Amino acid sequence: MEVRARLRQDPRLIIPVGTTEQHGPHLPLGCDTLIVERLANDLSAEFQVVCAPTIEYGVNAHTEEAFAGSATLRRKTLHRVMNDLVGSWEDGGVEEFIILTAHGQAPHQEALSTLRTRHALIRTVDIFAVPYQQQPDREEPPVHGGLVDTSLLLYIDAELVALDQARDFLPTRRETRRYRHGAAKAIPTGSPGSFGQPTLATADEGARLYHLIYDRVATRVFQRERGRE
Repeated sequence: MEVRARLRQDPRLIIPVGTTEQHGPHLPLGCDTLIVERLANDLSAEFQVVCAPTIEYGVNAHTEEAFAGSATLRRKTLHRVMNDLVGSWEDGGVEEFIILTAHGQAPHQEALSTLRTRHALIRTVDIFAVPYQQQPDREEPPVHGGLVDTSLLLYIDAELVALDQARDFLPTRRETRRYRHGAAKAIPTGSPGSFGQPTLATADEGARLYHLIYDRVATRVFQRERGRE
């Protein structure tokens, strides 16, 4: 009854969707999940929008070798699961879904951005697309265990980061494109399971990135006025 009352006041629902996959030897398997869940909880608290339980599995990047602990769904499976869930939530009074995810690979995004409802609006937000909008012509390495998410996790919960085990791996342009498009063996054997330069990560950079991402999502998705604290 409390959920029904909250939805009558604001019929939006935040759905955080993470992954359970390797991000290099220095980060936990649930790195994407931890980051997007923190963001979803903070947005829910500020805007008083109901937040659903986090979906902790997504469509992982293909790897040349298996990584123990990583667990993936197929694109069709994630799509069907999410369709079932949004249908149930819509029956309960949700009129707008805000899906937040911290995994930008094409098959994962496709599963989340092609959902169907009877009437409700669905907005899917890749939070890692935000920091790079200021440099649209520059091809950055994928956000997968590198500087961005390592810094974010240092800010969110530094005890979960083993920075002394971080290994840099700068992918070629071809490897970057294969990863983003979800190609087979998108993460090559030479990679430690991650891309980028996590050795450069700091908690201060994580704080800067987190507040940048948070402010842009709050402004563009939740329509908070710019400059508001």
